[in-house]
Amino acid sequence: MKQITFWMMFIVLSVAFFSCRYDNEEDLYGDAICDTSNVTYSNNVKPILVANCLSCHSTANAATFGSGIKLEEYSDLMIQVNNGNLVGAITHASGYPAMPQGGAKLDDCTIEKIVTWINNGAVNN
Repeated sequence: MKQITFWMMFIVLSVAFFSCRYDNEEDLYGDAICDTSNVTYSNNVKPILVANCLSCHSTANAATFGSGIKLEEYSDLMIQVNNGNLVGAITHASGYPAMPQGGAKLDDCTIEKIVTWINNGAVNN
């Protein structure tokens, strides 16, 4: 009887352990959860830049770490938007340096928000 109980517990615990997995909404649902309906510079794009770009591309660090490319001020960002370098770099397009350098590519939804903002005129809002 003890042996049967042991094997039953082993099976139950094994099933419970191996059936657990970590999924985030983007992995489960893909682009369906990416809300790009009201993308703005101040609410969406600027926080992305702060979190992923400004450690190298701030006004203070650009000369040392960011090849002189500044993204902190809207006017500086627009230079990279208008010449296509921003989208080329964040999408890891051929011929552009993959950004963020040394880090993982931004997730698809984050890239989609930036591209949507650009396609909507890259307004300083």
